[in-house]
Amino acid sequence: MDQSLLDTLGRIADALDRLAPPALRAPSFAGARLFRHESKTKAFIAAPDYGLDLDLLIGVERQKAGFVEALRRFAGGLAANHILLWGVRGTGKSSLAKAGFMSVAKQAPSLKLIEVDRDMLGELAELFEVLRGRPERFVVLCDDLSFEDGAPAAKALKSALEGGVGGPPDNVLFLATSNRRHLMPRDHVEARGAIATAEDAEEEVSVSDRFGLWIGFPPMDQATYLTAINAYATRFGLQVADLDRRALQWAALRGARSGRIAWQFTRDLAGELGKRAPV
Repeated sequence: MDQSLLDTLGRIADALDRLAPPALRAPSFAGARLFRHESKTKAFIAAPDYGLDLDLLIGVERQKAGFVEALRRFAGGLAANHILLWGVRGTGKSSLAKAGFMSVAKQAPSLKLIEVDRDMLGELAELFEVLRGRPERFVVLCDDLSFEDGAPAAKALKSALEGGVGGPPDNVLFLATSNRRHLMPRDHVEARGAIATAEDAEEEVSVSDRFGLWIGFPPMDQATYLTAINAYATRFGLQVADLDRRALQWAALRGARSGRIAWQFTRDLAGELGKRAPV
């Protein structure tokens, strides 16, 4: 072959190499337990350990036991179902997701948690393929999941959880929290009309069937609320004579009782008494 032609082909090959996107490096999950997945860059950003102790979640003992047991099985390489934590706001779903994970991960070094935005449901299948076959065990968390965009987002999640022809990765467990058991906002159905959205509604509601473990969080009654308040006060040395009355007034001003409201009252009381924030 003519040398000038070889030189030309070499220059073309070099130019194509420069234009080609750089090869993606395999992500590293060393040095941290918690990560956040960035949709644009595809990077896994390490986060510090979650600081809330599991025993500070009061009034959800049944939920804690079921969730932690499921995570222990998964961390040990046993079969486990995807998990949906659902219930009214402020009852501890997100806190249990992270505190429960931390309690198990401290005994299982290979267990990692990756948080994703609900806006990236369409990219979950790609993420799962990145994680497939790795030695770690991954809990992929989507906090406050709902289908504001309707059936397309629901189809994307179903596709990821079913795993296509290869099946879902056995080292990935999907965990979601939601205020709705069936994940679909009520106003979405009302706005589009019952007949027009019949198939969409079936698509969206059926996603919850892909979660083999549902853990519900009911509203907190007064007795449980006060139990939480007194437990926090004892734990952090917050001594006041009229603790229960003040805690109930705090809840009345917010129109609800919940673990979140009990914790907010505790932080406010700690500040009033000249103490640093509990967490």
